[in-house]
Amino acid sequence: MELKVPPVIVFLCFGSIMYLLDLVLPIGYFDFFGRLMLAKFLVGIGMVIALLALIQFRLAKTTVDPTKPDKAQSLVISGVFKFSRNPMYLALLLILLALGIFLGNAFNTLVAAGFVAYMNRFQIIPEEQILLNKFGRSFKDYCILTRRWF
Repeated sequence: MELKVPPVIVFLCFGSIMYLLDLVLPIGYFDFFGRLMLAKFLVGIGMVIALLALIQFRLAKTTVDPTKPDKAQSLVISGVFKFSRNPMYLALLLILLALGIFLGNAFNTLVAAGFVAYMNRFQIIPEEQILLNKFGRSFKDYCILTRRWF
């Protein structure tokens, strides 16, 4: 499973689970003033982070394919990558959280936590091992200075 399933597919699966959970689970509904506004804000922030990360990868002329980190041409550590080693995955998480808030089911936070656990185990840790082998000390120093998610 490691690096085999593209993160966008994982994101869509977890989003579908959230939607189905909202349909079948009769408990856990919540509402608060500004709930929909917060969901829109999280989607917007997620989209901006993802766009900035994609632009930085393109400018660095390195791969954006998360299933092939060995094809990376350079280590991108500035811009949004200065604050998160995985801003694109953070963006997907923010959008999942927005979906959970939009649906208004408290149990969707558990699904979002499952997304983080899955991504850590099957995407990020294998990715980081490949990048460590490829970039050595530079990547190790980057990992010390920058958190995995935020």
